Amino acid sequence: MPTHPLLAMARTLGNPVIGGEIVTFIWQGKTAPQLIDDLHNWEENPQSLQNAGAELWNYSMPLAPDAYFEYGFLDPETGERVSDPLNPNRVWNGFNAYNHYFYMPRGGPTSLVQPVTEDAKGKVSRHQVPTKEYLTGAKRTVYLYQPPVKIPVPLMIVFDGPDYLERAKLNIIVDNLIAAKRVRPFAMAMIQNSGAARNLELSCSETMLGFVFDMVIPLAQEQLTLTPPGGEPYGVLGASLGGLMAMYTGMRMPQVFGKVLSQSGAFSTPEHEFVLVDLVRYAPCPNIDIWMDTGHYEYLIDTNRQMYALLKEKNYQVKYHEYSGGHNYTSWRDDIWRGLEALFK
Repeated sequence: MPTHPLLAMARTLGNPVIGGEIVTFIWQGKTAPQLIDDLHNWEENPQSLQNAGAELWNYSMPLAPDAYFEYGFLDPETGERVSDPLNPNRVWNGFNAYNHYFYMPRGGPTSLVQPVTEDAKGKVSRHQVPTKEYLTGAKRTVYLYQPPVKIPVPLMIVFDGPDYLERAKLNIIVDNLIAAKRVRPFAMAMIQNSGAARNLELSCSETMLGFVFDMVIPLAQEQLTLTPPGGEPYGVLGASLGGLMAMYTGMRMPQVFGKVLSQSGAFSTPEHEFVLVDLVRYAPCPNIDIWMDTGHYEYLIDTNRQMYALLKEKNYQVKYHEYSGGHNYTSWRDDIWRGLEALFK
């Protein structure tokens, strides 16, 4: 029996088969798993593959020509992940599994993750900071980034710092942007999340603000060459709940944090809006610059569009961008240069 053309293409070029802006996921077997992905909110809405012939199954969807996309297969009987034998490309999703991934023909990883020359590299150092009464655990890891300059520079706080450092290569991206003079030099303090208590600490937490102001900024002032807080505006960055916390930090401490970069901010849940929304709606508009981005293929796109519209209505200085990707560090990595250029031009 001749091999089905779609299966032959998947075996040669990998899964999914891409034709124009249509991607077709292929599965060979007596039964088929379900497709889970960013567009359909993963396990919340698994998609059934359709029978395409003898022991052949497929599922098709349109994607933008420059898209980055992550997906997985799920056994509907056991509820467990099933590896895709036609796509060896996998990335850790940061929670509990590896996702398969691919780029559309006009997409690709940012060139800004290529290491710069030694003299253009910033220095990253690791520190253990006492949490005192602010956060869970006795100490919290904070990574500091000193750009390759000797003049005083502003600081940017980064929530989920080790993820941005390891998975988004943030220090390398900043090295490249500084070397190309696309941003002015700035330093970073990248804060580790607590793991189990991450949701609590990043959901508009006043104790997190206390930890940042009383523990992290003094450490950064001691170890880095910084402009004083309250002079040139500092920045704050985060993704998902970290994006919510970044926006909240700018709202609550605008005298220090005048630059906010929120990636895929989790500003609401299906059940309720976080207190940040009421602050934007009812409190006076502070003097801060905001950059927001979010992906076309993620469940938080609606809340980000709503937040952007509300910020514009309340006369905030805000810019917004939608990229062809989902809720993951690869997408945030490939798009973050836009926000950094907008805020540190």
